[in-house]
Amino acid sequence: MTDLALRVQEELIQAIERDQLVLPTLPEVALRIREAAENPDISIPELVRQISTDTALSARLIKVVNSPLLRSRQEITDLSMAVNRLGIVYTANLATGLAMAQLFQATTDVIDQKMREVWARSTEVAGISHVLCQHYTRLKPDQATLAGLVHQIGVLPILSYAEEHSQLLDDSVSLGLIIERIHPLLGDRILAAWDFPQPLRHVPSQHLDFQRAPATVDYADIVQVALLQSLTGSEHPYAQMDWSDISSFARLGLDPAADQEQEDLSAEMEAAMLLLG
Repeated sequence: MTDLALRVQEELIQAIERDQLVLPTLPEVALRIREAAENPDISIPELVRQISTDTALSARLIKVVNSPLLRSRQEITDLSMAVNRLGIVYTANLATGLAMAQLFQATTDVIDQKMREVWARSTEVAGISHVLCQHYTRLKPDQATLAGLVHQIGVLPILSYAEEHSQLLDDSVSLGLIIERIHPLLGDRILAAWDFPQPLRHVPSQHLDFQRAPATVDYADIVQVALLQSLTGSEHPYAQMDWSDISSFARLGLDPAADQEQEDLSAEMEAAMLLLG
């Protein structure tokens, strides 16, 4: 690692341990929706009222419900119908994920570009996660989508830090090294601070553990396989690994060497990515 990368990494880790690092907060609309959904007595009209304060989010939810992914038999024309169709928990998870796009914006061009790249990768992995979850597991596709959207959330505070420190801004090698080393740790911290459901809380760190062997398939498995599939054919080091040694494929019932299954679902995955992006 470069001297700069080591120094900044040390600074950031100390700031994390002392709770001095400013973590991103969920967008206001997502916080309100999650809070409302946690109320056991919440009514659908009340949840609709909370979501409808954000017209762009409302429109995107309706679009998602009408997409081939969810295969609604009748056309959904308003938010009430959409929430009825999805249910309260699914709606809250999807709305949280869609609202998070607001976080991936910055004031400097370099960092804004990097944030957009991270969000593009996150939506790609989330789209693949949704489809894999639906076809190969009994887990919840809305949770898998959310897991994909937050798997790199730990990059945000590092990029915000870089925006304030021109030395790091000008050294993309050091910045890349720092991101690689500590974004998983930060991601877990952020999801705990956001009070995310327990099964998702360690996805940022666990999806990069290629030796992990849980007893049954989980969301980190889904995100791990989705990430690897998103890198197929690229020069990325993960694409050069021998995937037959990675047990998450087996837990999903997938053969990493067989392209056929992937081909069959690729149109669905494309659709999911477009919707989320």
